Amino acid sequence: MLIDTHCHLDASEFDADRDQVWLQAQHEGVRAVVIPAVTQATFQPIMQWCAQQPQAGFALGWHPMYIDQAPEQALQQLSDTVAQVLSGPQAHQLVAIGEIGLDFFITQDNAAKQIALFEGQLQIAKQFELPVILHVRGAIDSVLKSLRKHRVQGGIAHAFNGSMQQANIFAQLGFKLGFGGAMTWPRALKIRQLAAELPLEQLVLETDAPDIPPVWLGHQGRNSPVHLKRIAEELCLIRGLETSQLIEMIGKNSKQVLPNLGHLCT
Repeated sequence: MLIDTHCHLDASEFDADRDQVWLQAQHEGVRAVVIPAVTQATFQPIMQWCAQQPQAGFALGWHPMYIDQAPEQALQQLSDTVAQVLSGPQAHQLVAIGEIGLDFFITQDNAAKQIALFEGQLQIAKQFELPVILHVRGAIDSVLKSLRKHRVQGGIAHAFNGSMQQANIFAQLGFKLGFGGAMTWPRALKIRQLAAELPLEQLVLETDAPDIPPVWLGHQGRNSPVHLKRIAEELCLIRGLETSQLIEMIGKNSKQVLPNLGHLCT
């Protein structure tokens, strides 16, 4: 089954047609979507929308690129929110802590602060026995170092573009690797090679909508979960597999690593 494991459907780019986009994605065969928060300000809007969408799940966390907005009490506030959700009617829709991680692509000047917030959120995931959804741009080795220190129950390394060795370490730590629109670009040779050669049981599908558009949208196009099936078909071409066979396997991978997805896909 088709599951978009990483989609920012709460973004302002969807304010005019969010419900219609999700309905169209379902018509294209998408059975479930995961919306990761990026700051505390996004927690309530995401949860409120998901409350009206039985096949939508969410993750709660602080994205490393928004670290300057995080107050001193950010970790306590996150922990309190998670505890509240898990004791309420949306407990089954909380699939992970995320989007959390490190981003050293633009700067490492705030690396210590990023790492402190990231590892604090890993501790929260461990406390509540939740998987995590990781942002790893330009920082895969540092992310892996933190994961070795704070062993969580696994999760997804979103938008993976590392090495085969790094992929194997993620697998050993219980993680799947997210692939989406980036692998549809012919010049993305490294990502396409990873998509072709990694064991299929390590892969999950994602859009990161509205970002990382597939090649048929162009660099400035708005990505959406509507395009997940076509992204899956591109992965089938890369791997030489039948579409139904790949989608079934990838769906199992998604539910394995984010167990609460099973409640959303029934």
